[in-house]
Amino acid sequence: MSRRPESERSDWTDLDLLTIEEAHGRLLTEIADTDVRLAGLGAGPADDAERELLQRRLRALREAAEDLTDLTDHTKS
Repeated sequence: MSRRPESERSDWTDLDLLTIEEAHGRLLTEIADTDVRLAGLGAGPADDAERELLQRRLRALREAAEDLTDLTDHTKS
């Protein structure tokens, strides 16, 4: 099976490109799912470690969603 390395593949051949709105919607869904996971954590060292990872993930997801919002705001004006 001969596949091109990722760096040589064209995005257009994937045919599953997301619009900014679709990407933003997926980020919002992931943010909500991560919030639920955080709320379900208990106390203890294992949960504390997972909580820290999920909080970092949540910050990154929110920043990405905000960046997409900023991007769509600039394209509309």
